[in-house]
Amino acid sequence: MSHRPSPPAPDPPPPARLDALRAGLTDEGVDLVRVLWSDLHGVARGKEIHLDELHRFEDPGLSFCQAVMVTDLAGNPLELPESSGGGWPDAHARIDAGTLTLPGWAPGTAFVLADVLEAAPGHPPLALDPRGLLRRQTERLAARGLRAVAAPELEFYLLAPDPSAPLGWRRYTTFDTAGYTVGASHDPDRMLPLLLRSCRALGLGVQGGNQEFSGGQFEINHTHGPALAAADRAFLFKYAVKEIAAVHGLRATFLGKPFGEAAGSGHHVHLSLVDDGGTNVFADPADDGGLSALGRSFLAGVLEHAPALTAVLNPTVNAYKRLAAPGSLAPTTADWGWDNRTAYVRIPPERGDGTRLEIRVADGAANPYLVIGALLAAGLDGVERGLRPPPPLAPGSTGGGPPLPATFREALDALAASSALARLLGPRFTEVFTAMKRAELARFERAVTDWEFREYTGML
Repeated sequence: MSHRPSPPAPDPPPPARLDALRAGLTDEGVDLVRVLWSDLHGVARGKEIHLDELHRFEDPGLSFCQAVMVTDLAGNPLELPESSGGGWPDAHARIDAGTLTLPGWAPGTAFVLADVLEAAPGHPPLALDPRGLLRRQTERLAARGLRAVAAPELEFYLLAPDPSAPLGWRRYTTFDTAGYTVGASHDPDRMLPLLLRSCRALGLGVQGGNQEFSGGQFEINHTHGPALAAADRAFLFKYAVKEIAAVHGLRATFLGKPFGEAAGSGHHVHLSLVDDGGTNVFADPADDGGLSALGRSFLAGVLEHAPALTAVLNPTVNAYKRLAAPGSLAPTTADWGWDNRTAYVRIPPERGDGTRLEIRVADGAANPYLVIGALLAAGLDGVERGLRPPPPLAPGSTGGGPPLPATFREALDALAASSALARLLGPRFTEVFTAMKRAELARFERAVTDWEFREYTGML
């Protein structure tokens, strides 16, 4: 995959006034604006606003109940100051007019992203806003004259309705192809071309895609770009894939291991840093491997924080079934290697402007803002401390570094114990994220699974 750095960014234009935005959208036949923001899980939350009313939400933005930011995936809000403990207070979603886009499958509707702010005087950024967390990391880099370039690779399954299947859904196709296949024989409704064209038209920077290892599974690659823009595109991409699938009577899931007998879905991220002149600072032609001292320090920071990062990059009980699957190419140790797809961090073979790290551990269900933000926080910590990585994996080796947490509980414990990463991500974010996920884990541990019923009731 090409990974050329972007040219130096010009000074940002002044924020677009929403009344000016309204005039342009009227010319496009738009009468509704869907304002979207990310919760901690990466789920798109939002409101639809009539275009004629949009100007009312210039500043500080749309009001909404802050409790949605501390609510689990089953709809249970934690009892915190952000919810019941504070009297169910408001937050504000401030529209970022520069993210406006028009989805082809939703006529008359525009999409726009928002930053989440506190309702307190001055409206500071909400500590639990994933987009804000990533923005803080890019600001840390900017203070050093650096910008992050990122390119996600996202895998997912399409599901078709089937009354005879568990919960009424089966894989869209069931023949395992081992990947890199395209065409109608394994995509009868030609969903991949539809997704590629729709997401490209939406301005999401999709580069290409293919049917992945297992039937019904797909991978779509994204072009590289500035870290915040790349995360914005990945967030909207996941939302768009689910929306387009629903319009066609299907369901899309980015869950890491939705089927025990099929391959897991990952969220690989390619990362590099460039200076103010657009030069890739991970590149060093004088180095034997072509990787600069700064690039090696960034790599070392990611590896040092790998145990604590696991909870953010693999944020569900289900994620650890993907990591434990034999032959899954999902790493279980914190290591790195030259063009080695079994490693936690792979250094792809391109050098010069294309020098980059590919971090391969993240789960498809992970929040794109938190994935990129946490990796930047860890890598920059390595740069600031001048860390050095261990030796790379030997050619053909399949692991050898410190083991990663094997369960969600271990990962949450590692995150809670990491005062350094908590400081970088924000203590309040880490506290709430960990509490929410511990509550999720506790609910799982009380649940009786289908496996238990099948395994035990016939004989016991």
